[in-house]
Amino acid sequence: MSTASPLDEQQIRDRLAEIGAQIAADYAEEPPILVGVLKGAVMVMADLARSIDLKVEMDWMAVSSYGSGTKSSGVVRILKDLSGDITGRNVLIVEDIIDSGLTLKWSLANLRSRGPKSVEIATSLRKPEAARVEIDVKYVGFDIPNEFVIGYGLDHAENYRNLPYVGVLARSVYED
Repeated sequence: MSTASPLDEQQIRDRLAEIGAQIAADYAEEPPILVGVLKGAVMVMADLARSIDLKVEMDWMAVSSYGSGTKSSGVVRILKDLSGDITGRNVLIVEDIIDSGLTLKWSLANLRSRGPKSVEIATSLRKPEAARVEIDVKYVGFDIPNEFVIGYGLDHAENYRNLPYVGVLARSVYED
């Protein structure tokens, strides 16, 4: 792991507090249901939900576009679907990171097909250089370079998710 940490714990908390206040203002009349995307969004979802001064519900989805390796299979699968109905509701998808945007684009279309009042996106991190499709993201914590980052929910081989900051993983850890 690289010793450099592009985002420390306080920077993340401060930015999520700002986003939470904006969400509370934007949805004051009709609070959204927060839909966290597993597994990475667990940390973001918990901290963001605590910073929204509204009664909000939370639900979870897990989707995958990967087969057994690290290359996308091109087929998106729902591994865990929502527990509740979102018809007529404001939905706010909570993501840990947006890179290519391909799986998120599919998820957006899937959720919009269920008849919600609105569907918006909040993400702690976004890699503009990695984007392969354009996606309108309403709330962005930080735009970061196209590097392999870990911590604050982000992993490498299921490790490092519990780090309280976001760091850049040394290439020697994931490249042969």
